[in-house]
Amino acid sequence: MYEKQLNLAADMNGCPNRCLHCWLGHMPNRKMEDGADRFIMDYFSPFFERIAFYSWLREPDFCDDYAARWEKDLAVSKNARPERFELASFYRIVRDEKYIPFLKSVGVRKVQLTFFGLMETQDRYVGRTGAFEEVMRATELLIRGGIVPRWQCFLNEENREEIAALKDIWEKIQRESCPELSFFVHEGSCDGENRKLYPIRILKHHILETLIPFYLNYPVLKTERECRELLLEDGTSPSFPVGDTVTLNISNAYDVFFNYTHMTGPWVIGNLKKDPAPELVRRVMTGDTAALRAAGRCTWAGLADRYGDPASERVFSPDDYRMYLFNRFLEEENR
Repeated sequence: MYEKQLNLAADMNGCPNRCLHCWLGHMPNRKMEDGADRFIMDYFSPFFERIAFYSWLREPDFCDDYAARWEKDLAVSKNARPERFELASFYRIVRDEKYIPFLKSVGVRKVQLTFFGLMETQDRYVGRTGAFEEVMRATELLIRGGIVPRWQCFLNEENREEIAALKDIWEKIQRESCPELSFFVHEGSCDGENRKLYPIRILKHHILETLIPFYLNYPVLKTERECRELLLEDGTSPSFPVGDTVTLNISNAYDVFFNYTHMTGPWVIGNLKKDPAPELVRRVMTGDTAALRAAGRCTWAGLADRYGDPASERVFSPDDYRMYLFNRFLEEENR
């Protein structure tokens, strides 16, 4: 029995969006069968003393019985309580007048809303017509309902002027109706769907001055060129050790993945319907997956030299850049 807490996030009901930035990657929307939650918990329960169960891993509460579903998440969890974080479904906020009172009843005090730009840009990035109007309406309804919205903006070369315009809209709302309304921008990771946006990743010298005060961790932000130069001095192999808490993502086809990058073939740990529980848990705790075995065949210096662009001013956090390089390696290995 492992003392580490296990968090299980299962894609039980799907997601209303097809966001172009989704770090998990796009998956088909299939509702998992009744009893899937108990099956998943029974699979892992003999090996972990504490397990928190989440019935979503994309947008939360994408089911009509969301209140009962939350109670089920609490009930099936074992010696651990799932958290609400600052996440909620803006799809449901604008469609269900009972949803905001529910959020308040379970302790939600802030909700993060994501922007990619103005009207057409937002709709295209979310994958649904009317998404911009919905997220603006969600802002209004949350404020009215006593929950503070938190605006998160993904910045790239395509939308930087629109994000600056959103900052002006935010300032007006903050000034007139909600002083606590917060606003921040960042570039996002470079895995999943966001990997496809690498060509329009924001260049550091193109970040508008008006956005710099709101840029997440701007003082330590680096260009790809700088990240590459640092890694050229690192002769160690990629390593992704199991931490004090183990978090697993479970697809609606029962494939299991770690939660630190996208859910693609090399990263699959196993399948709950096909693999014996002791063997799959062993792979989890020892990092015995195709991706992590491949890590021993490369070094950070080699990956930076092979895949890094020495002239690129695209911005990255160092950790996101490492994952971008390693996934480039895995893509080439699995062609």
